[in-house]
Amino acid sequence: MSMLVAGVDEAGRGPLAGPVCVAAVILDPCHRIVGLNDSKQLSERRREALYPLIVERALAWRIEFVEAGEIDALNILQATMAGMRRAVAGLAPAATHALVDGNRVPGDMPCMATAIVDGDASEPAIMAASILAKVARDRWMRELDVLHPGYGFAVHKGYPTPAHLEILRRLGPCVEHRRSFAPVRACRLSKESPGTMSTSSKPRSVTSITARLV
Repeated sequence: MSMLVAGVDEAGRGPLAGPVCVAAVILDPCHRIVGLNDSKQLSERRREALYPLIVERALAWRIEFVEAGEIDALNILQATMAGMRRAVAGLAPAATHALVDGNRVPGDMPCMATAIVDGDASEPAIMAASILAKVARDRWMRELDVLHPGYGFAVHKGYPTPAHLEILRRLGPCVEHRRSFAPVRACRLSKESPGTMSTSSKPRSVTSITARLV
């Protein structure tokens, strides 16, 4: 039986808000995708153009979102590892080997796995995964910008830019902020922001947001 090799990568470990997004992709050698690269080396326009090609031509792909609550409960490293496990486990057909960008492999992977430092610059399947993860997370953050107006999520995508830190000081954290991250923890957590909503009062559910991302 031929090996089905999945590339695995993430986007969003560093932001103060929003999910970390993990993607796993098994490329089809019969349907080559020209232009794959590390998502960080591609413009937003190019990433958006490649995204549907990857979705259409890959043998299998899976995107997992690990939200702020799980990140706070596990820590960002373990939350990312959990997302990687789930992404690979969700592939159909199943991968026989996973190439994971970085220097460590999650435990309890459903198949053989190898960590590759800077794999998103050398392995096409990891490049494809990095693009799916980045585009999907950026789209998610644009949705959160609608749900939580005033935070600028569509612009800074949750990263600790000076503008985001100033907004955080002024409004306080919303439910999408990662309380375990120091700049968020330093804010007055008791200060409720105009953009904060309970799960029941959100105009769109997580399921509906996910459906709009692909």
